[in-house]
Amino acid sequence: MTIDVRPATRFADVQTMLGPKRPDADVCWCLSYRVQPKENVSLHKQARGERVRELMELGPPGVLAYDGDEVVGWAAVHPRADTAFATNRRIPHVDDLDVWSIWCIRVRPGHRGEGISHALLAGSVEFARANGAPAVEGYPVDNHGEKVDLTMAYVGTRALFQKAGFRRAAGTDSVLNGYPRVLMRKDLR
Repeated sequence: MTIDVRPATRFADVQTMLGPKRPDADVCWCLSYRVQPKENVSLHKQARGERVRELMELGPPGVLAYDGDEVVGWAAVHPRADTAFATNRRIPHVDDLDVWSIWCIRVRPGHRGEGISHALLAGSVEFARANGAPAVEGYPVDNHGEKVDLTMAYVGTRALFQKAGFRRAAGTDSVLNGYPRVLMRKDLR
């Protein structure tokens, strides 16, 4: 299997990865960190998908992984300044660089365990680099190799980021599913 990771430019593919199975369901659409908290809680059901469509008009909101023509994965990557991480009190700022953030990595059921998360993380780094990012960071859980609940695995693990060449830059005050989150960073200069 060859996985191709490219910028998320097709709304239908983003919808496949992030949208609800039922149109009337209220799901994240990967907006929880992409927009400010007040806007995030105000958006419901179809309005969430429409907001993603609007954001896509400004540029790709992340990257998608494809196995041939089938979309099998998603990663959110964007300049930190345009996300809720810009003002998040639990995730520190290491310095004043205009870093990019990676905050969500999803692989479709039936395709997990095939290395797609690794490909998505590498593709996210390359997307950020191609768009001038001086560094990229993620905020995975430090689970010490323990199994992470799939509903909370979207942030990734420290081991995943380490394998991709990220280093631990700081601790955080954020905890997810009982595990502390760490700030992992990769310099792109």
